[in-house]
Amino acid sequence: MKMEGIEGTERFDSPGKGRGLRALRHFAVGELVFACPAYSYVLTVNERGAHCEHCFTRKEDLSKCGKCKQAFYCNVDCQRGDWPMHKMECVAMCAYGENWCPSETVRLVARMIQKQKSTAERTPSERLLLLKEFESHLDKMDSEKDEMNQADIAALHHFYSKHLHDLPGEQALIELFAQVNCNGFTIEDEELSHLGSAVFPDVALMNHSCSPNVIVTYKGTVAEVRAVKEISPGEEVFNSYIDLLYPTEDRKERLLDSYFFTCECTECTSKSKDKAKMAIKKLSTRPEPEEIQSMVCYAKNVIEEFRRAKHYKTPSELLEMCELSLEKMGTIFTDTNVYMLHMMYQSMGVCLYMQDWDGAMNYGEKIVHPYSVHYPAYSLNVASMYLKLGRLYLGLEKKSQGVKALKKALAIMEVAHGNDHFYVAEVKREIQEQK
Repeated sequence: MKMEGIEGTERFDSPGKGRGLRALRHFAVGELVFACPAYSYVLTVNERGAHCEHCFTRKEDLSKCGKCKQAFYCNVDCQRGDWPMHKMECVAMCAYGENWCPSETVRLVARMIQKQKSTAERTPSERLLLLKEFESHLDKMDSEKDEMNQADIAALHHFYSKHLHDLPGEQALIELFAQVNCNGFTIEDEELSHLGSAVFPDVALMNHSCSPNVIVTYKGTVAEVRAVKEISPGEEVFNSYIDLLYPTEDRKERLLDSYFFTCECTECTSKSKDKAKMAIKKLSTRPEPEEIQSMVCYAKNVIEEFRRAKHYKTPSELLEMCELSLEKMGTIFTDTNVYMLHMMYQSMGVCLYMQDWDGAMNYGEKIVHPYSVHYPAYSLNVASMYLKLGRLYLGLEKKSQGVKALKKALAIMEVAHGNDHFYVAEVKREIQEQK
């Protein structure tokens, strides 16, 4: 396929940022800027049986692969469509049985290698940026990232070398894994639950801003990029690479660690939301700066500790960990402080897992308004919180509150996902059923 470009946009050299994407015409809020099919993608193991392995459709009564009995499909067409990619996993899964456990990144890279073997021409996913042009930032990787890369390469050889012939050499694999770690995307559903991982070259062309003018959502295995601000001709198109809840220092740290650049966007320069995000309680004696900084350090440590604890603690232990941290942070931070909100969100997730619907609802009610203040307009984080809360209300027979929350979610989703998205249709149906 020859280079066709994307109508209404162009690739250009962005000052201080390298290559980027620029608008050639006006885009209104909610307008589709472009869509990009995945170059390669993989459904996460936890969603097998709930989503089609090929098109990611969520439905009941999916058909099982007759050989591995691990992959599920809508119909014969989806199974045939996925076979060129699934066949190497199918054979490997049958061979290893319960011992088959490559990471999602390893599975994605295996599929990319398979795709490269069968595809010589530019694909519809690479209208502006070729996969081979991805930045790897190998020169900036620390020993920890290098070790993770080496572990992934070892797993690729272990699980796939017998079933994926002529693997690239060591240096090529090091670069490929580094490229995927810097340029890969996670596909999520309307509640931001993880569905899988994918590579979208043209989407990866966009540079980052903490005040983005577009948002990326997914329709099956296609990424859709929509304007969330008015975009004028000549203006650069900016996506956000990270969760924007956190204060400037945290965002910059995350971007430098994961994407190897220092963000100088308008939001990072102005720090306009930092004071609200780091809100301190109005006490009779204001805490000393050292006390506040000490609590920030505690908050960051407990967030990391909780992330690790998810792998070995019970739900009850995790909830207790959240409650204790909230109690301690609450001596200095207000409930709208982003570190408090982070642990409340984790608490809500544990409550949902434990089917403690009232507990989940109570946390959701504390989170949703501060989210709408801290996040940019048309944030998927805000929409998903209204959606979860609305569905909880309806499940607890709080009809009017449920419909109100779903309508707030819908107002964001119609812009972020587009009116014709099946998630939007689903929420509209949920609202309609309450009339």
